[in-house]
Amino acid sequence: MKTELIDRIYECAVVPELWPEVLDGLADLTDSKGGLLFSARDRVLKWTASENLNDIFRAYVQDGWFTKCPRRVCLFGRSLPGFFVEQDFWTPDQLDSNPIYRDFFRPHGLGWSAGTGLQMPTGDHIVFSIEREHSRGPIEKERVEALNELRSHLARSAFVSARLGLQRAKGAKDALTSLGLPALLLGQDGSVIEANPLIEKLDDHVQWRAQSRIALTDGRANELLSTALAALDTSSELAVRSFPLRDGDGKAAMVVHIIPIRRSAHDVFAGSYALLVLTPVAAPTAPPIELMRSLFDLTPSEARVARGLAAGETLEDIAANGGVAMSTVRSQLRQVLEKTGCTRQAEVVSLLANITLDRNPAKN
Repeated sequence: MKTELIDRIYECAVVPELWPEVLDGLADLTDSKGGLLFSARDRVLKWTASENLNDIFRAYVQDGWFTKCPRRVCLFGRSLPGFFVEQDFWTPDQLDSNPIYRDFFRPHGLGWSAGTGLQMPTGDHIVFSIEREHSRGPIEKERVEALNELRSHLARSAFVSARLGLQRAKGAKDALTSLGLPALLLGQDGSVIEANPLIEKLDDHVQWRAQSRIALTDGRANELLSTALAALDTSSELAVRSFPLRDGDGKAAMVVHIIPIRRSAHDVFAGSYALLVLTPVAAPTAPPIELMRSLFDLTPSEARVARGLAAGETLEDIAANGGVAMSTVRSQLRQVLEKTGCTRQAEVVSLLANITLDRNPAKN
């Protein structure tokens, strides 16, 4: 069932009209009423929802509740990836007096949610929110964890959907152009089926080889690419599909995202096996910790370890601050090393060195 849901999530990347069904699946997973997907870029808001929530959230947007709602501010204020619930931000008394909950959500029978925000250096802001009836009570921790297990897949797919404006692409060329980012389509044998001009200009990061093949100039990233493509048909929890691409100085310049082509997405990308998209991480206006926010495969606990190392904390500090055993932190560090393509702890610190973690500490 979980593998089928993940396939459906990736199908939505280029067939966004199917998102309501996937949002229903996430609601079933958490014993909730339905789900929402919002995406915004350049002040243009797009959204879709479970069918049974459509009228409620149309009013939420059209009547101005969206602009006043504190949820997304709280979600984007968190420096770590993950789904969060009301109790992470407010006390019961604060919720009772919150105008959005008191005057909108609760009168509509809602009032409990689990949400996550995706803030990309490309200017894309994406929010998933799973909505539960107020009478049912808060979404339980174990159900939030079930959402977190799917978060990386949701993030990759929704990012592509958001770049396409939540509209189905008319074909491969149209989709690659609409993404507005360096991208290409790969066949199952690793050959390039289609590429857009933006990626063809990245000679310092992407090398073109014989038989329509490519190689990444960052050797470790190239290994991760090969591994990701080989594991694309597996349901392995350890499969890494988003990883940094470093420049000649060893600094993260871009993040490589591998999006499997699933189910009816083949109608748009005929004969394709995977979509490869490159996103920048070092723009002057990029938010703090943009690299970790872009690496969708880092779990909340792994991102906490990476952030701690980049801030100069020792593993002992990270364990103490998180209230976990050293053995747990060491295990999480091993996963951070694997997912970022590093071999030593010092490499992680070096990789994140071009990110100013304390540039705006009040928002972290």
